[in-house]
Amino acid sequence: MTSQHPDSQTQWVNIDLGDRSYGIAIGANLLGDAANYADLPRAASAMIVTNPTVAALYGDRLANALKSRFPSVHTVVLPDGESYKNWESLNLIFDALLANRCDRSTVLFALGGGVVGDMTGFAAASYMRGVPFVQVPTTLLAQVDSSVGGKTAINHPMGKNMIGAFYQPQRVLCDLEVLKTLPDRELSAGLAEIIKYGPIADVSFMDWLEANLDALLARDPGALAFAVRRSCEIKAWVVGQDERESGVRAILNFGHTFGHAIEAGMGYGAWLHGEAVGCGMVMAARLSAALGLVDQAFVERLAQLVLRAGLPLVAPVLDEQNNVDRYLALMRVDKKAEAGEIKFVVIDPIGHASVRSAPDAIVAAVINASCRV
Repeated sequence: MTSQHPDSQTQWVNIDLGDRSYGIAIGANLLGDAANYADLPRAASAMIVTNPTVAALYGDRLANALKSRFPSVHTVVLPDGESYKNWESLNLIFDALLANRCDRSTVLFALGGGVVGDMTGFAAASYMRGVPFVQVPTTLLAQVDSSVGGKTAINHPMGKNMIGAFYQPQRVLCDLEVLKTLPDRELSAGLAEIIKYGPIADVSFMDWLEANLDALLARDPGALAFAVRRSCEIKAWVVGQDERESGVRAILNFGHTFGHAIEAGMGYGAWLHGEAVGCGMVMAARLSAALGLVDQAFVERLAQLVLRAGLPLVAPVLDEQNNVDRYLALMRVDKKAEAGEIKFVVIDPIGHASVRSAPDAIVAAVINASCRV
C-alpha cells in the first residue's frame, strides 16, 4: 500500500479503486516540482482554485510548476473560511472556467485546505459533467482526511456537506513543507482527524500518538511524515473497501455526528472543523461507554489526548432553552441518519468501530454531560 521511490524521500500511498485508482504523494517540497505533474492528463489549460492566504504563499510556485505541462494556467481565488463553502463561492469557480473558455480536458488544482478541496472537487465533478482534478492540500487536516477519498460537497444552512458528489482526484500531493506556515490552531484541528484513526482502526497508532504528540505539535518533520502517511494508509484501506460510504467507510465519521451539529448550530466557521470533531470524538466515546462498549478509562484516555492536542473538550450550548432538542434536530439531518433515526459511530471495542443508533435519553445525557464538563 505504501511505496517509496528509490531516488526520492517521497512516499506514496495508493488508493485502489480499479480504473479510478490514484496515488497520494507525501514528502517535502513537492508542490513546486514540475516533475510531480508530468504524467497528468494533457490539456490546453489548468485552473488553480485557492484562497487569499494560500495564494499569497504558494500560488505562484504552483503556477510556475504547472506551466511546463499546461500552456495556460489560470487562478481563481475564493473567500477564505467554512462560512463561504456555499453556492455563491462554487459559482465563482464556474464563472472563471467559462470566462477562460476552459474545455472538458481542463485540469483543476485544489490548492488549500478542506474548504477549497471540497469545492474544487465538486466543481470538477459538475463542470461539463466531469473534468480531472488534483488535490494539493495545504492544511494538516486536508492532507490526512478531506483530500483523500473523493468526497466533495458544499454546506447548506441546515446541514454540513449535504450537497455534493463522490468524485476521485487524479492525485493527492501532500507537501509537508507547507505545514511550517500553518497557524497553530489549524495544526491542532488537523490533529483531530489524525487522532480518530487510532480508536477506529489501529490501537498501536493511538499508542504512538500519545508518545509523539509533543513532536507533532513542535512540527517535527519525521513525526509529521509518519502521522500523515499512517493516516492516509488507514483511510486508503477503508475507502478501497467502500468508496461510496454504503458500509465500513462510515467509521471515518467518528465524532462527526456530534461535530457537524456543533458546526451547524454555532454557524459555520465559529469552530474549525477539527475542533468540532475533537470535541465530538469525546462525546462519541462517552456514548460508547454509556452503551457498555468501552470503559470510562478509554473515555478519559481519549479526552486527555484531545486536550493535549489543543482541542476543546467542553461542548457548546447551542440553545439556552432547548439545547438537547437543538442537538438532536441537527443530528437528524446528518447523512448517516435513516428515517429520522440518528446513527452514531461508536468504538466497539478499542481499535474497531461500528455504526448504530442509541436511545434519545442516553444521547441527551451525553450532551448534557459534555456541555458542563
